[in-house]
Amino acid sequence: MGDTIDETVELLYTINQDHLTVDQQIALAQAYAALAQAERLNMINERLYSIHQILNNWLVKSAVEGVR
Repeated sequence: MGDTIDETVELLYTINQDHLTVDQQIALAQAYAALAQAERLNMINERLYSIHQILNNWLVKSAVEGVR
């Protein structure tokens, strides 16, 4: 997902806004908003993955200690 976001950022910043129609400017603004949301969701996903890893490690440790 990170690669897609990076590629989209690159594309959006190569657009010459001086020659856009009003509709195109609105669409570009919507694209920026969607990109910001995607970046935020990606950050949330990374944090959730970290939490999942911690919880999974705790579960494995408790299972191993329970076996002893």
